[in-house]
Amino acid sequence: MKMIKLSERQIRFFSELTLYMRREKRPPTVRELQKIMGLKSPRGVSQYLEALEEADYIKRGKGARNIQILKSIPSAEIGRGETVEVPIIGDIACGVPLLAEEAIEDYRSVSIKLAKPPYHYFILRAKGNSMDKAGINDGDMVLIRQQPAAENGQNIVALINDEATIKRLNKFKNHISLEPVSSDKKNKHIILEHDFQIQGVVLRIL
Repeated sequence: MKMIKLSERQIRFFSELTLYMRREKRPPTVRELQKIMGLKSPRGVSQYLEALEEADYIKRGKGARNIQILKSIPSAEIGRGETVEVPIIGDIACGVPLLAEEAIEDYRSVSIKLAKPPYHYFILRAKGNSMDKAGINDGDMVLIRQQPAAENGQNIVALINDEATIKRLNKFKNHISLEPVSSDKKNKHIILEHDFQIQGVVLRIL
């Protein structure tokens, strides 16, 4: 039998498909896969599924939720795809700080060009509009590099009395300012002298 190698994008598609089925305990529909992968049309989903079926990773039957996983991708193939599984950890407030929940909701495949080793990474879902002028909007998935310190001007995840928020860091002689980058003037600076922790630095929106 001829072995068919998958492309990096096909590996990522298969990974997202597997994660969905593990989480939801059922196969996704074509429309759901289109939304998950950010594809413009159902035809794009069909092309991925056809490639996976041809390579004997999945089998499709009748109906909307008709996908069956036949086997896993070999570790050598995953390495060739150069992705890592990054945990999605709850929601985070970009307006009023929201209690940080350290429960892992899911995982997402991220290229090691973004999530570069040996650092650790996590993904948070933004809420509110206090960072909209920095390109972080309500509902965005934000990739964070975990680290306990940051430089002036970096967008960070700060933990304040067990509540987490994304803000821009500004250090002064006698205090720290966590600043919104927002079109909404209702969002105010948070002035701190102590009692906060930096959880990580924002890398990009996924």
